[in-house]
Amino acid sequence: MRDRTPRPQSSGDRDDWRTIRTLLPYLWPAGRWDLRGRVVVAMVLLLAAKGMTVLVPVILKHAVDDLSSTSMAAGLAAVPVALLVAYGLARIFSLAFRELQAAIFANVTHYAIRETALRTFRHLHGLSLRFHLERQTGGLSRTIERGSRGIEFLLRMMLFNIVPTIVEIAMVGALLWVMLSPWFAGATLATILAYVAWTVALTNWRTRFRREMNENDSRAHTKAIDSLLNYETVKYFGNEDHEARRFDEGLAGYELAAIKSKTSLAVLNTGQGAIIAVGVTAVMLMAAFGVEAGDMTVGDFVLVNTYLLQLYLPLNFLGSAYREIKHSLTDMEDMFTLLNAPKDVTDAPDAPALDVSGGAAVAFEGVDFAYDPRRRVLKDVSFRVEAGKSVAIVGASGAGKSTISRLLFRFYDVDAGRVAIDGQDIRAVTQASLRAAIGIVPQDTVLFNDTIYYNIAYGRPTATPGEVEAAAQLAHIHDFVLSLPDGYDTVVGERGLKLSGGEKQRVAIARTILKDPRILLFDEATSALDTHTEKEIQAALRDVAAGRTTLMIAHRLSTVVDADEILVLDHGEIRERGRHAELLERRGLYAAMWARQLEAREAEEVPA
Repeated sequence: MRDRTPRPQSSGDRDDWRTIRTLLPYLWPAGRWDLRGRVVVAMVLLLAAKGMTVLVPVILKHAVDDLSSTSMAAGLAAVPVALLVAYGLARIFSLAFRELQAAIFANVTHYAIRETALRTFRHLHGLSLRFHLERQTGGLSRTIERGSRGIEFLLRMMLFNIVPTIVEIAMVGALLWVMLSPWFAGATLATILAYVAWTVALTNWRTRFRREMNENDSRAHTKAIDSLLNYETVKYFGNEDHEARRFDEGLAGYELAAIKSKTSLAVLNTGQGAIIAVGVTAVMLMAAFGVEAGDMTVGDFVLVNTYLLQLYLPLNFLGSAYREIKHSLTDMEDMFTLLNAPKDVTDAPDAPALDVSGGAAVAFEGVDFAYDPRRRVLKDVSFRVEAGKSVAIVGASGAGKSTISRLLFRFYDVDAGRVAIDGQDIRAVTQASLRAAIGIVPQDTVLFNDTIYYNIAYGRPTATPGEVEAAAQLAHIHDFVLSLPDGYDTVVGERGLKLSGGEKQRVAIARTILKDPRILLFDEATSALDTHTEKEIQAALRDVAAGRTTLMIAHRLSTVVDADEILVLDHGEIRERGRHAELLERRGLYAAMWARQLEAREAEEVPA
């Protein structure tokens, strides 16, 4: 079977500097003067730590020169002792400043991680239903996880390795120029530049392997999570081996890219080692010749050697740090690309809240809509639900019934016409206020993997336990919940799979009752219930809907016979409208549907 899993889009169009610029506002957050102060203090401590580090070899040089002078023949003098003590103190202060910098900057680092992850999470909830219908949940979660991890590593490496090393290189170069000669500074800096150039060139070449690893990692985990979410379907068809093969395809791609990455790393490390070896040898030879010629002291030789050790050892680590930084930037690219994904449905900058004080009448006026421009789903749909009245929309599957509910919630904007509540175009008000005024019992109820209490209380998280139980009683689920060993603390499992379809739907009804909205939308609200329970729920829903504007979407016509008006939708157009009895008398589409369903119900009731 051909794999039709959508491939992750490459984020290669985002360059590294653009990614870093996206992160910078989180390191200098507006209005957070406490965090900005920490940044400033951390930078001061960084300079102090590097100043102490650069001072250490200078102190050691003077100590060596004094110890090797003829004046030391009679014994240890006070000056070398003081220099050696100063040497030790400088190393202690260098370490202390570095650790203090890390402690002070920790708040800034974790603030940046939290804010970027939170902003991405909020942005994902702000994206349109179109995006979420096409998303890959497994790959999405891995993208956020890798991106957050990448931010932490980038900040740690940049502020505690890369930037300090650059500062130290500048200081050492200046000191070598002043204390010895420009040749020493030039040779040292030339070695460093050659090292950096080789590292950057090879690492940029290797970055594509990291992207391949990320793509295959996301692909493999998308398949794994999708398979686990559909565990029962896998078991029904005995496709465990098929799912394992699909998962292994992603793992195999990751394995191949990882091998390429590790192999190319050997080439990078070999070149880095060779450059450092040549540079160290050249500079030490220059120092040795200088001592032999009498132009330099033994202390100068020690000074050069110490500086080289201080520079090249962290520089060697800097190579691997740069590689990991590139990997982190690659990981962050995908998360920031998500953060920049455009929103199809947005509020106007000055959009007011929806005003439903007039009774919450709902109107669709000449609405056209298409998910794909090549196929229109709704065509010139017009109807009105007066405040406190009920309208039912019926029709065959694919007629466009559920699309009407999505447009009312403004998951999509209409292509033509408008949807209005009390005369207010819903595109002109805030989405939050619009959705606060509408309660829905969907056909396919999906619950959170939490307790029954939590899932009912989700309709109004501030509700009291008494209000939650009252809603459960109206939905005819209270007695069932009390019969469970853990009662309202019963965990419903992933997507509510521990409950039956009817039980899940009654939880959804209770949740909507608790929300207490002005407008009710029932999308096949009793489709998963047996006939007896359906009648009980219908009675409860009638009580709840009393005095509220109610829109019912149904396939089972017996659930809408009491509606004030019934609309018959066919291929996106309203073909018939009227009350139940009127539509039966017309002997049109509605009457034919009623006859078919009546015949089917009678066939079910005939004993075998």
